[in-house]
Amino acid sequence: MVRYGKMMLPMMLLCAGAAQAQAQAQAQAQAQAYPHKPIRLIIPFAPGGGTDIIGRLIGGELTEYMGQPVVIDNRGGSGGVIGTNIMAKSEPDGYTISLCSLGFAYAPAIYTKLPYDSEKDIAPIAQVASQPFVFTTHPTLAATNMKELVALAKAKPGAIHYGTGGAGGASHLGTALLQHMTGINMTHVPYKGTGPALSAMMGGEIQMQLIGASAVVPVMKSGRLRVLAVSGGKRSAAMPDVPTVIESGIPGYVFDVWYGMLAPAKTPRAIIQKLNTEMNRALKNPALAQRFAAAGLDPAGGTVEAFEQLIRSEVPRWRKVAAAANIKVD
Repeated sequence: MVRYGKMMLPMMLLCAGAAQAQAQAQAQAQAQAYPHKPIRLIIPFAPGGGTDIIGRLIGGELTEYMGQPVVIDNRGGSGGVIGTNIMAKSEPDGYTISLCSLGFAYAPAIYTKLPYDSEKDIAPIAQVASQPFVFTTHPTLAATNMKELVALAKAKPGAIHYGTGGAGGASHLGTALLQHMTGINMTHVPYKGTGPALSAMMGGEIQMQLIGASAVVPVMKSGRLRVLAVSGGKRSAAMPDVPTVIESGIPGYVFDVWYGMLAPAKTPRAIIQKLNTEMNRALKNPALAQRFAAAGLDPAGGTVEAFEQLIRSEVPRWRKVAAAANIKVD
């Protein structure tokens, strides 16, 4: 047994308190000097998709508010897992952050093994935006609404090929949910990113795609795709004439997608808070809000704690959905 003298324990407590105070002071000084060099913003998907569009919009705005360039780094693959893992294993100094989507919350439910711990290796910063996804088809497909799409898929199981930005991404999960709820069977064709999948559909390589509204709005009047329905619980302000899936005759189907910013765990809290503060300032800029709205996005913002709670609430919900739809990615 180790015994301490009457004077030793108070001295040890005093030293511990001094060390803690010194560490807090160092972290505060680090945050005050932050940032003094460019910040890398990892987009864990290929260019051209919804996550990439959102990242470039908020990254450009943050460049002004942070006083340093926010450099976009697209690292697609495995439904966002590869890019998120790069961020999680980076130095926790605030100079490498990443944009995540709803997929971050359901990844633990569909991947048998993740290269990072979604709770211990990640520090939430703030929710950035939310958006509905949109069911789209090539104009040659004989379906002009969701009921006709479902009827066609039931009549010809596996004949409709749908594209996604990769196995395990939001498009994959949202389409699998539709198939589970309606009993249809379509053939999954994964691409290396949402952008390439959209190009493939407009080119006629595939017949259907569930894709973020931000990627659809710029091309929806091109005549190269047909918009059937939005996946959210309400219509999108960017396309008010497009019905929801529920309005199209499929009760209970709702698939909303949110986006947020993450940092590696152990990033100093003062830096996390500074990023949160500047991000909220950027999201309140009317010019950015207008650009978001034009892309079918709803700005979010809020506290670090609110975003952390959102992620925690989503993980168990999607475990149930993935189990019911039998979605697993190895």
